[in-house]
Amino acid sequence: MEHAPHPAQDHVAGGVLAVLVPALALLLCAGGYLYLARRARRRNPVRGWSRWRTAAFTAGLALLAVALLPPAAAHAHTDFRVHMTQHLLVGMYAPLALVLGAPLTLLLRVLPPAHGRRLSDLLHSRPARTLAHPATAWLLSTGSLVPLYFTPLYDVLTAHPSGHWLLHAHFLLAGCLFAHVVAGPDPAPARPGVRARLVWLGAAIAVHSVVSQMMYGGLWVDVHAPAAEVRTAAEIMYYGGDIAELLLAAALVSTWRPAPRARLTPPRPATRSVTRPSATWPAGGA
Repeated sequence: MEHAPHPAQDHVAGGVLAVLVPALALLLCAGGYLYLARRARRRNPVRGWSRWRTAAFTAGLALLAVALLPPAAAHAHTDFRVHMTQHLLVGMYAPLALVLGAPLTLLLRVLPPAHGRRLSDLLHSRPARTLAHPATAWLLSTGSLVPLYFTPLYDVLTAHPSGHWLLHAHFLLAGCLFAHVVAGPDPAPARPGVRARLVWLGAAIAVHSVVSQMMYGGLWVDVHAPAAEVRTAAEIMYYGGDIAELLLAAALVSTWRPAPRARLTPPRPATRSVTRPSATWPAGGA
């Protein structure tokens, strides 16, 4: 007669998988990026590939490791403060570092010309342009905070491990999209000018501020956690979000290249035609 697995064994197996899967995924991403960077340097030794880009991307992966692996991952399910720390690392800090690594540009450098053209056509397609619009990125990254923390959605998602990972995936992808639209070095055909991107970044800062203050005051927040944890989590969102958005603003301003002013040359004076007297005298003269 077969016996059902002991619940403790299931818990241990699930805990091991919860560590191994993200750790392997992060290692694969790091190895893939380093491999592509090496190929880019070999293909064009003169142009090479920026070590600063490589450092930024690996720093983003390190931030994800801090957020998704123990000890933070072990306490995020039971402590709302740790969840909020994960939210900032996965949804704001790590995406900015990953985007500054310019993975699309690196991929375009090493792909064969035919595949590179296909990827470029995909980036210029209508669905990609719609997805990369600042309004779409803002709604997915910042606008989603309202239904997440002011409806039962957070408790529904975090009640199951799969929902928790789905939440992490949303934070990461939406954060990368917003960082790419605002300050990413990769090509983005639908990206507006710097002033418009500053406006969208200001809107994100305003929403983060309002949500964190309402959460701190306990206004309409729908999260099943002790009030002290919710207030501390609100402070983490407020101050940690401000720092992340300042870093994003600095990355945006660093890409600002004002158009060169046209050199004003003084107008040339108009030349008047002078009628010279004829060399021959008219007939009948003296």
